[in-house]
Amino acid sequence: MPFTDWLKTLVFVAGLGQLILVVASLAIPRVLHWRADMTGVRPLTRQMFWTYAGYIWCTNLCFGLLSALGPGLLVDRLPLAGTVTGFMGVYWGARLMIQFAVLDRRDAPAGWVFRLAEAALVSLFVFLTFVYGSAAAFNLGGIAA
Repeated sequence: MPFTDWLKTLVFVAGLGQLILVVASLAIPRVLHWRADMTGVRPLTRQMFWTYAGYIWCTNLCFGLLSALGPGLLVDRLPLAGTVTGFMGVYWGARLMIQFAVLDRRDAPAGWVFRLAEAALVSLFVFLTFVYGSAAAFNLGGIAA
């Protein structure tokens, strides 16, 4: 199988992973008790928090749909594909870095289910960073066809 086909397959799988993440993300506010935690926060801060959460959710949804429905568009060696996949790689790479450099996980729910969920999330973030970084390098000529 040619490298381009492998990369399209990886982008498609990355899209499915993001769509699964989008669905699973709907449980995060309940599991982490966001509503209760937000009750003592000023209304504008609470509204901004939910706005940012919505923007992130929509971004993840759009990345997932684009990747699952149009992987060939993201692996066509055009500058736009390179720019988009580059942004996606940086986006997921930043999320991966935030997981370890910023988030204080001491207050995370206890138990093996939550540890397994975090391991799955981190694995997904590593995979997405690798796939989109590779696609960007391919699109911008850094990897031969």
